[in-house]
Amino acid sequence: MSAMIPITASIVQGWAVGPALYVVNAADLTTVSSTNHLVKYADDTYLIIPASNIGTRADELDHIERWSAVNNLKLNRRKSTEIVFVDSRRRRSVVLPSPLSGVSRVSSMKMLGITVTETLSMAEHVKALIHNCASSLYALRVLRSHHGLNDAALQTVYRAAVVTRLAYAISAWWGFTTADDCQPIERFLRHGTRSGFYRSDWPSVETLAEDAADVLFRRVLRSENHLLYTLLPDKNSHGYNLHDRRHDRTLVSNHDQRNFIDRQLHKHSY
Repeated sequence: MSAMIPITASIVQGWAVGPALYVVNAADLTTVSSTNHLVKYADDTYLIIPASNIGTRADELDHIERWSAVNNLKLNRRKSTEIVFVDSRRRRSVVLPSPLSGVSRVSSMKMLGITVTETLSMAEHVKALIHNCASSLYALRVLRSHHGLNDAALQTVYRAAVVTRLAYAISAWWGFTTADDCQPIERFLRHGTRSGFYRSDWPSVETLAEDAADVLFRRVLRSENHLLYTLLPDKNSHGYNLHDRRHDRTLVSNHDQRNFIDRQLHKHSY
């Protein structure tokens, strides 16, 4: 008969409070440099380092490793990946930094369900999105042929199982799509219309994206506790506007239309 060994620390896999416990436990995990950023969501942690601070990569990783040891955790470098984002619009060549010890460098990474490439292209994400949504069409056909579900019920299932998946976090990635990226999504929705799953008078994917962005932007403007509120620029210092605007924030001159906040700030502003 073996002796019982006391368990001093553990979180049951799949336990509902597991992510919350990690958030509390990782509250004191900070960066070495104030210009670097740690983004923590549930049990996912992302370290963001600007190009101007690239020399701190190894120090930041060592710091996280030491913090993990103190908190009865272990950083698995083999499961950690690094991606270097490069602005493809710049004409000058970019010299990439040397790889980090024990950490593999990748050209694309899935972040909270969104596949992002090193050039911020959404082509891979759209391809994976269409592939995942297509698998739901077979189930819908089975519901129609074997279970006799009518068109109205099938359309409800299609919107719940397919359209919501297409629109997942669309405000974050839509600005980075190209015309070539949007065409497969529109073709997919048209196929759904021909199959009777998506009505022809329902919104296009572009309308879905714009509506979702408008709703999110209004929520950000209304709540100082919203995660994205700190990304808003300061309020106007003057009290006049040439025409009605939907916000009272200062317009930035070097805005990037791919970025959700910038795109919403400048929408209908001129």
